Amino acid sequence: MSAPMLVIAAGGTGGHMFPAQALAEVMLARGWRVKLSTDARGARYTSGFPDAVEIQQVNSATFARGGLVAKAIAPFRIMGGVIGGVFGMLRDKPDVVVGFGGYPSIPALAAAWVLRKPRMIHEQNGVLGRVNNLFAKRVDAVACGTWPTTLPDGVSAQHTGNPVRATVLERAGAGYIAPGDYPMELLVMGGSQGARILSEVIPPAIADLPLDLLRNIRVSHQARDEDGERVAAFYAENGISADVQPFFHDVPRRMSEAQLVISRAGASSVADISIIGRPSILIPYAAATGDHQSANARGLVDAGAAIMVPENMANPDSLRAQIEMVLTHADGALQMSRAALSVAKPDAAEELAQMVEALATEGKKR
Repeated sequence: MSAPMLVIAAGGTGGHMFPAQALAEVMLARGWRVKLSTDARGARYTSGFPDAVEIQQVNSATFARGGLVAKAIAPFRIMGGVIGGVFGMLRDKPDVVVGFGGYPSIPALAAAWVLRKPRMIHEQNGVLGRVNNLFAKRVDAVACGTWPTTLPDGVSAQHTGNPVRATVLERAGAGYIAPGDYPMELLVMGGSQGARILSEVIPPAIADLPLDLLRNIRVSHQARDEDGERVAAFYAENGISADVQPFFHDVPRRMSEAQLVISRAGASSVADISIIGRPSILIPYAAATGDHQSANARGLVDAGAAIMVPENMANPDSLRAQIEMVLTHADGALQMSRAALSVAKPDAAEELAQMVEALATEGKKR
């Protein structure tokens, strides 16, 4: 008998792809075959997936971006992807299909619905995304990474937490060195696609710190390609040691070495911060659907692990004060790191894997 097969559907951003990767790692370890269904955008984040995962690029599209022509042809591209997904599943006969959100997950989830394959979705954020909201009543199970999550009427869900990659789990609860009069690391992250506002307000906020504090600071700053040169030049002109890149492939290492993390409140970032256990300043993306990044941050903030700064209040003066407060109060920073660990769910991928296997068992009884 061949090993059971799981089709994972995800795409768009690292916020969807990183939890998908975490589940793929666990399911392979449990003896499953795994196929990832994504589009060209999602494929950019597949370098960290295990080699055993089969990557399939599908036709999909979004109604949220592009001009009138792109939006007009989007339904036809999606329908083409669904038809391709149906034929693919007739051939591969997956035991379970799991969607992690993003428009690239539509073809596989729709094909699974047409063929009545066991299927479920995982929502990373505190508010369902558009695609997961569309399928919430058309799947057999719903798992949530952030709790509580706003759900459609009549839909129940299981709080699994957000799965994190093996490279993050390897540094779970890594020893925290509280701030002091010695070299300190700051990690600035704007999500997998960067964030312009962080590149505008964080560098001057850091540069305005007291000199006796500033001389100990080294910064890892994730900035968009178009902002990177300007940000790096600003740090250099102000004598600040900084590594500025569009994307860090070693976030777990940098985070575990950081005294403070300054970040958007994407679900994966929040999960990584809680698993590794670091004080953070979170600046939720104001335009996020349903203000879901504020919902994502709430658990860390309520636990006393993070300071949330609304985007409309994020300016160099306010952020300098918050950064200085954390870096000059060692006991408080240590308490924040412990509080972050208190809300972590390091077994999220295992819980999700158990849901997958339970669905597979139920599917065999149909």
